[in-house]
Amino acid sequence: MTLQSMTGFGRSQGRADSGAASGTFVWELRSVNSKGLEIRFRFPTGFESLESECRRLLGSRLSRGNVQATLNFERETGGSVPIVNEAALSAVLAAIERIGQRLGSPPPRAELVLQIKGVLENGEQEAPAGDIEARNRVVLAGLDAAAEMLDQARRNEGKAVAVALLRQIDAIAGLVVAIEADPSRSADAIGKKLKGQLAQLLEDGSTLDPQRLHQEAAILATKSDLREEIDRLHAHVAAARELLGGKGPAGRKLDFLAQEFNRECNTICSKSNASAVTASGLEMKVIIDQFREQVQNIE
Repeated sequence: MTLQSMTGFGRSQGRADSGAASGTFVWELRSVNSKGLEIRFRFPTGFESLESECRRLLGSRLSRGNVQATLNFERETGGSVPIVNEAALSAVLAAIERIGQRLGSPPPRAELVLQIKGVLENGEQEAPAGDIEARNRVVLAGLDAAAEMLDQARRNEGKAVAVALLRQIDAIAGLVVAIEADPSRSADAIGKKLKGQLAQLLEDGSTLDPQRLHQEAAILATKSDLREEIDRLHAHVAAARELLGGKGPAGRKLDFLAQEFNRECNTICSKSNASAVTASGLEMKVIIDQFREQVQNIE
């Protein structure tokens, strides 16, 4: 069984020893259910250009799921330099000038202005392009390692879900066999029931033509036969087992089969002429609902 869940977690950490761009990084990947593949990234400043390559890397491994990918990068000490926030400085100087004009006070010394929050910020020293490229290669390799961990977690959960789905398919198959073997489905049982109903109609003094009643009874007997529904359920069981034992994404196909299971089961319950068949049909509906709920987590 190679089914893969859409829920999982992956993490990797490492160090990029790349000159002025050196630092340590941590990747964290979280994946939950989704109809398609949705990937959201959170990058620290300076790493935004990696998004397209990161998206391509994850897209090559995953086909469905809502994935949150977060990169944290801590640069080596000594790589930061003070940077004046020009917008903040202009706003502060304008405010100081207005206040000074009102109060007639001299302007403050520069070092005092620089102590005002937001005027002076810690910026990153511009690293050579070669160092940045080397750093990015290491960070991308870290993403690949985190993706491998996420992939393995999704496979492990997929195996557990596949076992549960197979149990449910076996239960559905058993109920189909029970419905197929129910005595109420035999030609003798159906004929006996119809004869009794016809006899009661005729005894009540009905003016209906007996021959016409027999014809209508034959039509009703044909409509109430469950052979087609049972055959389709057998086919759906076989298809589900094949998907559970196959390779590649199967979640959408299994979800479609769950709908087909439910449709045939509803028809059986509506056609049923015996309490035992109805009870089996209702039990099957409960299992089908459980099956479909589990399938929502499969890639």
